[in-house]
Amino acid sequence: MKPITMLVCAITCATLGSVAGAADSGWITLLDGSEGLENFNRVGDANWSAQNGVIEATEGSAASFLVTKNSYSDYSLRVEFWASDDANSGIFLRCQDPSTITDRNCYEANIFDQRPDPSFGTGGIVHIAPVPDTAPKAGGKWNTYEITVHGARLQVVLNGVQTVDVEDSQFASGPVALQWGRGTMRFRKVEIQAH
Repeated sequence: MKPITMLVCAITCATLGSVAGAADSGWITLLDGSEGLENFNRVGDANWSAQNGVIEATEGSAASFLVTKNSYSDYSLRVEFWASDDANSGIFLRCQDPSTITDRNCYEANIFDQRPDPSFGTGGIVHIAPVPDTAPKAGGKWNTYEITVHGARLQVVLNGVQTVDVEDSQFASGPVALQWGRGTMRFRKVEIQAH
C-alpha cells in the first residue's frame, strides 16, 4: 500500500471509529444478562434469576416486576427480550408508584401475543395506542423494543417496525419496570439514554 493511501485509510478509519463510538455515547446499560439486578427493585415474587447470559423469570403467584431504582422523564430505551408464546409481559414506562405497578399508573408497551383483546397486544401501549391491524408476534424468538418517550410523544419500534407513534400527557416521569406475568420471559440487555 502506498504511503498516501495508508494515510487516507488511517484518517478515514479513525473517523469512522469515532462516529461509531459517538453513536452509542450516552447509553447506560441497566441490565446486560449476567448482571444488572442491582439496578432494580423487585416487586412481587417471580423467580427472577441470572443464568446463561439472561435474566429470566418463569413463575410467580401474580404479576411481578423489576423496577429501576432511578426515575426518568425523556429518554430512549432499548430492550432485548425473549418471550414464550404464552408469555404475558410488558415494559412499563414513567411509573407513578414504584411499589404498585399497573397499566393504569404507567404506560405499558405490551408483550402479550395471546391477549384476549388483541388490539392492545404485543407492540401496543395498553389503553393508549392499539397495535396495527397485522399485530406483531414476539413469542419463541429474540426481539428488540426501541421505545422513545419525549414530552407527550410516545414511540414504540418492535424489531425495526414502528408500532406506536402517539401523544399522551398523563405521566411525565417515573421508573421503568420489566414485567413477568405468565410464561417464560428473558431479558438479555436493557439500555437507556436520557434526552
